[in-house]
Amino acid sequence: MKITQHAAWSCLAALVFSGCGSNNPEVSQSERVETFCLEDSFRQKLAFEQPVSKQVTEGIPLTGAVETNPDKVVQFVSLVGGVISNTYFSLGDKVAKGQVLAELRSSELSSLQAEKKNLELQLQVAESRLQSTKSMYEDGVSSQRDLLEAQSELDILKSQLQRVNANLTLYSASPEKGVFQIKAPTSGIITSKSIAAGTQISAEGEPLFTISDLSEVWVMANIHASNVQYVQEGMSVDIKSLSYPDETFKGKVAAVSQVYDNEARVLKARIVLPNTDLKFKPGMLVDVMALKERDIEALSIPTRALVFDNNQDFVIVHRSDCELEIRKVEVLTSSNGTTFLAAGLKEDETLVSKNQLLVYEQLKNLQD
Repeated sequence: MKITQHAAWSCLAALVFSGCGSNNPEVSQSERVETFCLEDSFRQKLAFEQPVSKQVTEGIPLTGAVETNPDKVVQFVSLVGGVISNTYFSLGDKVAKGQVLAELRSSELSSLQAEKKNLELQLQVAESRLQSTKSMYEDGVSSQRDLLEAQSELDILKSQLQRVNANLTLYSASPEKGVFQIKAPTSGIITSKSIAAGTQISAEGEPLFTISDLSEVWVMANIHASNVQYVQEGMSVDIKSLSYPDETFKGKVAAVSQVYDNEARVLKARIVLPNTDLKFKPGMLVDVMALKERDIEALSIPTRALVFDNNQDFVIVHRSDCELEIRKVEVLTSSNGTTFLAAGLKEDETLVSKNQLLVYEQLKNLQD
């Protein structure tokens, strides 16, 4: 049975390597390994990298959630009461500044329009009176005091009419429809909505909707007691989400709270994250890896290049297609896809970083 298995492994190795070495049992193990070569077809399935010497970083795993930046959130509160007649937006919609979002019927509009019409009539009378007083003043019939009083009355009426027009503009009045138009005060995403057609609202009551600018969001990371001493302001972080498993987002800790969250019993670290492509949504859960830098340098390799076997770590060193070596290495620390080595590899050596397990099995079988 053993002879059959050995023959099978030899046949499999022949598909991957060329030049199946000597059958002489007196040939040493190292000589046997060095006599085998990678075939071109199999070599194309491999990847090769060299270790890089850089400052050692340790990853501190944290959990977090995406939140809106409070400085970029606008809650709209109506200055007048009335009944919502129409709405033109939904939760989650992207809106532009000045876009009409709803219409409001209000008795305030009727009052302002009536006041405006009354002031316009009074203004016509006051202008006629001023012209008459000027003529009489020039003829010596009226005094200068009469002229000043007529001018003052006209100025007061103009001021009152200007105030009414300013209010109509402020409330975005639409005389043709008989409604106040509610317009978006800024551009962004509708993150809350509390009105619908027929909703009765009061002046300066609860917010009708909220617009958030999500081009920049906050990631609030949870720092448990065991990590409080390590997470500091200014630390670099890597952020990953289940929604984008193949992407890593970079950021920095902008601030660390000095007060424990009473419910979660953690400190909160705030990470400001650019979000121009709107990938991150408020409430989304993320994994945060805070990167703690140590005052030492070491050789780093991709963690994926390691082969773990028999409670030991190995790499495949590639000198040439005919010189491949299984090399034991000593791991210093691993963080976020990068492993730092304490011993076992030199900076100018090349290792197999993709499909190395296939090569490892073949070399190991040839050594047995």
